[in-house]
Amino acid sequence: MDMNDYMERSTVLVEALPYIQKYYGKTVVIKYGGNAMISEELRSAVISDIILLHLVGVKVVMVHGGGPEIGGMLQKIGKQSRFVDGLRYTDEETMDVVQQVLCGKVNKHLVSIINNLGGKAIGLCGLDGALFQAKKLDEKYGLVGKIVKVEPQVVHDALNCGYIPVVSTVALGIDNDTAYNINADTAAAELAISLGAEKLILLTDVRGVLKDPKDDSTLISQIRLNEVPGLLASGIIGGGMIPKIECCVNALERGVHRTHILDGRIPHSILTEMLSHKGIGTMLWE
Repeated sequence: MDMNDYMERSTVLVEALPYIQKYYGKTVVIKYGGNAMISEELRSAVISDIILLHLVGVKVVMVHGGGPEIGGMLQKIGKQSRFVDGLRYTDEETMDVVQQVLCGKVNKHLVSIINNLGGKAIGLCGLDGALFQAKKLDEKYGLVGKIVKVEPQVVHDALNCGYIPVVSTVALGIDNDTAYNINADTAAAELAISLGAEKLILLTDVRGVLKDPKDDSTLISQIRLNEVPGLLASGIIGGGMIPKIECCVNALERGVHRTHILDGRIPHSILTEMLSHKGIGTMLWE
């Protein structure tokens, strides 16, 4: 390694220092999903970022979905996936699969990876400690729920004991004797609000909000809350980005300080966004 390499690495570490000091002891909720869950290389990068943040004193909470894994398991048992308005239609048999895959296979696999890489993780689901409490969203979606209450004590307890909580998005039904399937972005936002989080980070498969969806160079790096209606009206925020932005707006209006939409396909995008002068995705703030 030559002197320029040493200088470059030193510059990166020095640049990160004020951000480490700023976020020390603060809570950051990261919704993990998309290609970053499928690719082994990207999964390792995301989890390494989370462990590093944890080790420098940031209270990191991971919230995850598992759509591809659920779809794969349904295919194995000969059941076709069905979607209504972009949400997975969830009958009782599908709900059983959702609970087994999310709370079991996916959750425990992520916990084991974090622990194997030197972190200290504990797996939770929305049923634990009645963390996520929900009512049926609409009959047309089946057992898909809308969170009406969050009891974050079990997550606080895990954080206070030095763990990285890894949370799967199945909720306790309070209007029926059932569990409900919950959208992971929505669950992450509600949990961030209830924890009084400093940041909510949504990992996705696009660079962020783009003026031109086909051109990554048109990334909008910062959006003020009062600019959102205009971007929605103009169509710049459209399609699958709309519900993500709605989650961010909800979080900001209810006390979360910053929200970020990051491309999980870029290795170490979390560290780049949080610990450098120039972020890599779209930040929403008041």
